[in-house]
Amino acid sequence: MQLARVIGTVVSTHKHQKFEGAKLLLVQPVTLDDVPRGTALLAVDSMGAGVHEKVLIVIEGRAANEALGRKGAPVDAAIIGIVDVVDVPV
Repeated sequence: MQLARVIGTVVSTHKHQKFEGAKLLLVQPVTLDDVPRGTALLAVDSMGAGVHEKVLIVIEGRAANEALGRKGAPVDAAIIGIVDVVDVPV
């Protein structure tokens, strides 16, 4: 799992049949301090996340596929949670 911030939405009217009805969001992985790191990713959202929300993502094929709940879907990244608080004691 990784932390990420939703930075945008993606609309695709023509897509693989396993993605019909699935929401696609553009997410930017972030550090614990909310600093962007790495490249933005396209993720399938089954949690109802919105732009600017901090989320938990998986970027492994099997885990992402299971998060979508559709066997055989070609998924690389999925949103598996919406983060309320990150608390790191010092």
